[in-house]
Amino acid sequence: MKRMFSHSWKVWTISALLFCGVAGVLFKVSTILPVEKKSVDGLSFQALPSAPAFAARSLDGKTVASTQFAGKVYIVNFFASWCPPCRAEIPDMVSLQQQYGSKGFTFIGVAVNETEPSIRAFILKNKIDYPVVMADDNIVSAFGRYVTGGLSAIPTSFVINSSGRITQVITGGRSKEDFEKIIVDALKKPETFQ
Repeated sequence: MKRMFSHSWKVWTISALLFCGVAGVLFKVSTILPVEKKSVDGLSFQALPSAPAFAARSLDGKTVASTQFAGKVYIVNFFASWCPPCRAEIPDMVSLQQQYGSKGFTFIGVAVNETEPSIRAFILKNKIDYPVVMADDNIVSAFGRYVTGGLSAIPTSFVINSSGRITQVITGGRSKEDFEKIIVDALKKPETFQ
């Protein structure tokens, strides 16, 4: 019986890693969310959806809440330490956090299917200096409603502009250049229509 469990666990782990790797390759295209059409002075435009309100305890014991980021640009990144595309983009995210943190930008990491000890070790090893929280049902469902079929692949990142609106949902890993372009654009372009 123990041998069967061990084999099942190995099969599940290998399947999860393969799925994560394939998801990182297959879902390279940013998705702009479907949004509600509105009208101003007879002109039709599409309003960007508001980012969900959330509050969670970071691994350093501080509260991380959406209200703290009012007026700032941030990217909420759902990731796992065992996911190859997630691991590949983390060093670039750390570098970009250091470069753009003083300009009103931050990443917020949401660790999915992790234990606190394993994610703490991962944070130390990778010198992650932006807030990281453990995923729970509330935060997963709050952001998952903006993805067709729910939040089912990692990494998945949500770009939130300074007006508190989601401008992009990105499924799959990104290069430093891709993330930097997204950050720079978001910092210099406050949205006109809200």
